[in-house]
Amino acid sequence: MKKDTNTTNLIQNLREDYRASTLEMGDTKNDPLEQFRIWFNEALKAEVPEPNAMTLATATPDGIPSARIVLLKKYDLEGFVFYTNYSSRKGQQLLLNPKAALVFCWLDLQRQIRIEGEVELLSKIESQTYFQSRPKSSQIGAWVSNQSQITKGDRSELEAREIELKERFKDVEQLPLPENWGGFRIIPKNYEFWQGRTSRLHDRIFYKKVGTEWGKVRLEP
Repeated sequence: MKKDTNTTNLIQNLREDYRASTLEMGDTKNDPLEQFRIWFNEALKAEVPEPNAMTLATATPDGIPSARIVLLKKYDLEGFVFYTNYSSRKGQQLLLNPKAALVFCWLDLQRQIRIEGEVELLSKIESQTYFQSRPKSSQIGAWVSNQSQITKGDRSELEAREIELKERFKDVEQLPLPENWGGFRIIPKNYEFWQGRTSRLHDRIFYKKVGTEWGKVRLEP
């Protein structure tokens, strides 16, 4: 394969000198959830596109990783919640190996948050309550899609199922919860707050839970 020298040079020379802000130990909260709330609210205020978009990294029981973007739907003292099809690749990996990592990347603010922890299933009641709060089209979409399964090559079968389900549920606004759909909660064991700085000497504040308490340290960039 011919080497694309121009593209390679372009990629090698892509860089941004981060100068938007700083992050000092004394400016961070002792509770990482409070620090997350501050930064998340600042992302909302700055109108960062899709501020609740997060990379979710999972792995098979033998350690083969995969990652994708999902949407955070709730966070509180119990953890960080998202919803998916349990039969999907991520769903199956989490059921077999209930550990995950999350990354929020807000380039407009030159910030990143990493979270790692254990994973648990939400109750059926919690999942149903959220599911039935979604737009009807999204509820139907969850029923239609056999997420991550191989198709026959076009969208015809998918679209046929959508037509059939729209007819089936035409007089219903709140559809029943599909058996293979619901929520996962990531229970954090550690957090890292990253603030871009000039010359790649970034600020990194790392929180780790020991017992019931959180400790924090500064990491070198």
